[in-house]
Amino acid sequence: MSADPAPRAALAVLGGTGAEGSGLAFRWARAGHPVAIGSRDVARAQAAAAELNALIGRDAVRGASLADAAASAGVVVLAVPYAAQRATALALRAELAGKILVDVTVPLVPPKVGTVQLPAGGSAVAALQAELGDGVKVVSAFQNVGAHHLKDPDHRIECDVLVCGDDPAARDAVIALAAAAGLRGLHAGPIANSAAAEALTSLLISINRRYKVPSAGLRITGLPDGA
Repeated sequence: MSADPAPRAALAVLGGTGAEGSGLAFRWARAGHPVAIGSRDVARAQAAAAELNALIGRDAVRGASLADAAASAGVVVLAVPYAAQRATALALRAELAGKILVDVTVPLVPPKVGTVQLPAGGSAVAALQAELGDGVKVVSAFQNVGAHHLKDPDHRIECDVLVCGDDPAARDAVIALAAAAGLRGLHAGPIANSAAAEALTSLLISINRRYKVPSAGLRITGLPDGA
């Protein structure tokens, strides 16, 4: 896998106190990206940042409010639960303007999280892009990556990252972030295609349960070496 070719940029992970968000924040901070974890509870964000800094061995992550974290970053990652996705993003319109928003949202509806339950429009992420408009470049990614091994830097995660978005350059930037996290990102088409990635998460949850594993993943075969 090639190294991240992109220049380092500040990242904000909104919902970075959860397992997925904090795991991704850990991998990016360890790779050299300055990271801000954003939460509605600043003290909780600061505690999560302190935990990650202890794992990394240096001060690479800071905790902040949602608005502060989003305002400080060039790329913002939305890793909140589906129920909070829309309200969180729309409340931060000003802070997100002109930026890439990487949306990790999966429309899981408890208690049947192993059953695909996409919203009426098909994709939760595509719906958010429509509401935010062209001023924010929304990219769908990381929905199918299990959180279980993200904080283990020596564990090779065998799961490709399907990257969907209407702006090819924004997709390129997110694929570089996937590489920085030790993952292979793949161009998977426009934002409407996110519906497939969102649905796959429920399939993977069902597989995890049936085979009693923590992090079943998805690999795309038949690609040339280095893809």
